[in-house]
Amino acid sequence: MLQMQILLQGLSKSVTGNLMVIAITTINLLFNVIANVSFKYSAFSSNWRGFTLWQIIGNLAGFVTVLTLTWLLRYVPLDVAFPVTTGLAVLGVQVTATFLIFHESITLMQWLGTLLVILGILLISKG
Repeated sequence: MLQMQILLQGLSKSVTGNLMVIAITTINLLFNVIANVSFKYSAFSSNWRGFTLWQIIGNLAGFVTVLTLTWLLRYVPLDVAFPVTTGLAVLGVQVTATFLIFHESITLMQWLGTLLVILGILLISKG
């Protein structure tokens, strides 16, 4: 009976840890997209107030990405956390910001590169 309780506690911690990693990684991705979208808006602001406002938003969002990466390192080794969060940031910005928000065209080669980034993330996360 005691062994079963220990096993269940271990599984519970594992599931909780996995959910935490997914939540932190998702927050990191979201704020990475927000930061980059903000910098794009800043670049095209027509006045210094808009430029400054979008810079502040982008930098605050970037700061959150640093905090979430640091938090993620409690659960995942650096050699996995950094490439996965960086790769997801590339995907998030490319697909969400470039394609969906700004309606910029993405070439076939860029989509192929996106597919390779996804493959790389999968390979790194399995290692």
